[in-house]
Amino acid sequence: MQLEIAVSGQISINATVRMIGVAKHTILKLLDDMGCAAAEFHHRNVRGLRTCRLQCDEIWAFVVAKQKNASPEKKAEGWGDAWTWTAIDADTKLCISFLVGGRTTGWATDFMLDCRERIVGHPPITTDAHKPYLKAIEEAFGGDADYAMLHKVYGASNEPEHRYSPAACIGCDMKVAGGDPDPAHVSTSYVERQNLTMRMSMRRFTRLTNGFSKKLENHGHAVALYFMHYNLCRVHKTLPVTRQWRQGGPCLDA
Repeated sequence: MQLEIAVSGQISINATVRMIGVAKHTILKLLDDMGCAAAEFHHRNVRGLRTCRLQCDEIWAFVVAKQKNASPEKKAEGWGDAWTWTAIDADTKLCISFLVGGRTTGWATDFMLDCRERIVGHPPITTDAHKPYLKAIEEAFGGDADYAMLHKVYGASNEPEHRYSPAACIGCDMKVAGGDPDPAHVSTSYVERQNLTMRMSMRRFTRLTNGFSKKLENHGHAVALYFMHYNLCRVHKTLPVTRQWRQGGPCLDA
């Protein structure tokens, strides 16, 4: 049981060593093997999806040190910011694709091309206002994709006690970036809620702690294990079942 909790990312590796008396390198090797297996399972099986609405977002974390505090030599070793790109089916809550890397146009293009390979047809797409999505989605889905960007406007707070608190959202601005998206379904709420679940479920994503990742590869393994559990084990409250992917079948709106 303790080892299962460690694999889920809820306690540290060192705490697991103390609880079950297993060598640290043994636990790290197990996480390495399981992370690779989880990523391979997702790569092979989450395909041929009939997705009605696709929502995409990215979530920030860092490895060893934040980007601004890492030297060029350490950045080459994997130190610095680590962004996790996520794409979710708004109906089934299935995570279709995830990618750990940078936040540039190149990473955005790789991410959207991977989404395109897993999806049948051209579902409506909603993202935030991150500009690299524009070129990435055009390259992956073509210029006729029903694509909208949702720009959320946040208010600034000058109160010292709110320095680390999230700013309040004071408005949204929708921009049609391609095709003819339905304004009623332009939203990133589901993928943002999934990202919050990720931040609350894995210690390495928690802000203002010393639980951050110490190695980029282990960070990737933890993300792969999280999405294996999220897609296949975790019961969504509004669905009363685990996430289900529809391979070749009609979408929910058909």
